[in-house]
Amino acid sequence: MSVQEGDAAPDFEMPASGGRTVSLAALKGKPFILYFYPKADTPGCTKEACAFQEALPQLGSIGLDVIGVSPDKIKPIDKFAEKYGLKFPLASDETKAVAEKYNTWVEKSMYGRKYMGMERSTFLVGADGKIKKMWRKVTVTGHAADVLKAAQSL
Repeated sequence: MSVQEGDAAPDFEMPASGGRTVSLAALKGKPFILYFYPKADTPGCTKEACAFQEALPQLGSIGLDVIGVSPDKIKPIDKFAEKYGLKFPLASDETKAVAEKYNTWVEKSMYGRKYMGMERSTFLVGADGKIKKMWRKVTVTGHAADVLKAAQSL
């Protein structure tokens, strides 16, 4: 079953960068951004993470937390976060259980070869725990600005 705007955000609990844990329960009553990215420290993912990092002051001023999610192990995620000074938590979804709940672990195709991979997607979740806006197959350039704009209208 596919997640839709207006649905309650699927539950999650994952280890995150800096020895943190992120969970839906801990965010109860707070709006947040959950974004899924394919791999730590690759060009597109770095650009996206840095754009969210730059938008943090504005997002923070409207009370929004940002959480990045990838299927990487926590060690490369920690290295990635340190290398770029990323303050928001980057979570490890090694089992892809959370990605599957959000329908972001999908069949992809490259050079005619099909494989399973993370679809770059972002979910804006309101303080009521419902998905207010979703972005699928995200293009990195300008994305954080689009998310910020949508978040400001919450």
